[in-house]
Amino acid sequence: MEINNQDFANLLISEDSTIIDALGLLNKVHGLSRMILFVHNMSKEIVGSLTDGDVRRSLLQDKDVNKKVGLLCNRNFEYCYSDEDYLNFKKYRKKDIRILPILDRNKKLIDLIDLAIIRAKLPLECFIMAGGRGERLRPLTDSIPKPMLLLGNKPIIEHVVDKLVLFGIKKIYISIKYLGDQIVEFLGDGSRKGISIEYIREDQPLGTAGSLSLVKKFNTEHILLMNSDLFTDANFEDLYLMTIQNKASLGVATIPYTTKVPYGVFKTNEHTVVGLKEKPIYTNYANAGIYIISTDVLDRIPHNCFYNITDLIEQLISENKTIIHDPIISYWIDIGQHQDYLNAQEIVKHLQN
Repeated sequence: MEINNQDFANLLISEDSTIIDALGLLNKVHGLSRMILFVHNMSKEIVGSLTDGDVRRSLLQDKDVNKKVGLLCNRNFEYCYSDEDYLNFKKYRKKDIRILPILDRNKKLIDLIDLAIIRAKLPLECFIMAGGRGERLRPLTDSIPKPMLLLGNKPIIEHVVDKLVLFGIKKIYISIKYLGDQIVEFLGDGSRKGISIEYIREDQPLGTAGSLSLVKKFNTEHILLMNSDLFTDANFEDLYLMTIQNKASLGVATIPYTTKVPYGVFKTNEHTVVGLKEKPIYTNYANAGIYIISTDVLDRIPHNCFYNITDLIEQLISENKTIIHDPIISYWIDIGQHQDYLNAQEIVKHLQN
């Protein structure tokens, strides 16, 4: 989780404060996976971290409850700067760092990341396509938009948003059309989840990518585009890193689709048999509806016109741009039909148990 700025006061302590002061504040720490305070000097610069373990060890050593916390805090604490584009959390998790402070260049605390909960902090804005009618799910969607159908105790789109929060995405655009006001009323501006949500209203159907043209300017070099009816444990970080490392214009998450042929298959050259493969298995990769797109290529999308993401992919291929794919190895359901919805409900039951 990330902490709102107004909560920082309970996590900050002066280096001139005593252990008794620290114990009082540590007892007020809630919602984090580790009891921790951050120690500041007279200039409010963060100079160290202080855990309940640090306090216990000091008391066992000399039983001095009036010792200044500046004498026992960890001044070699781990932190990151807020202007770093991408933060690799793996190195911190290897050191058993659970709470990672984010500082500005003046060493002021501006954010906290609980690494036991947050999976990544991706430098991405996200666009969720949520304007469709959901025809194949009628009559369920006659009075409610498909993204608002419940999975367990919350709507499909809330599962999507919560997933994005876990990957550190702070700005989300949601395109709406059919019964879209229900989505707006439920999610609001995103503040209750610590993010910002902006709604893009489609006056006419714009396909799976056309509404991207209605955003005046994205503020990240890449964006995450995804459908609102996906229930998945896809790793957005893996897709992002693969896109960046390959300098690709577009990265797409895929679903391995295996076809088993129950017969021996001949390889032929006209009428001549040149090979034989007994009961072969072929693997293809289907589109999972999740994309990392370089904002440099968004100018290919015509303004306020029907345009599918597959149109953009085909255009980029014709321009010899690099497109990569990353297979999803966990669960993925495109909730387009009644059976898909039932399958997703069963998965939610197991995840909640």
